[in-house]
Amino acid sequence: MTIKLLHCDAIRPDRRAIARTLEDIADDLDGNLAAEYTDILLAGSPVEVEVSFNQSSAYRALRKLDIEYEILE
Repeated sequence: MTIKLLHCDAIRPDRRAIARTLEDIADDLDGNLAAEYTDILLAGSPVEVEVSFNQSSAYRALRKLDIEYEILE
């Protein structure tokens, strides 16, 4: 399933927590790419990630970090 991360609404977003969460939930995403995706997301551009394992936990983690998302497939 593809999830489009739209933006982060947190007042003071935790870059390391977001990158770590992306690395945990997304398929084939290493630490460097997760950090790059985090920078892109916090700059205001949407990011698409592929999630195939434990999708409900992924949604919960994104909501906890105040990340707005859209399910594409």
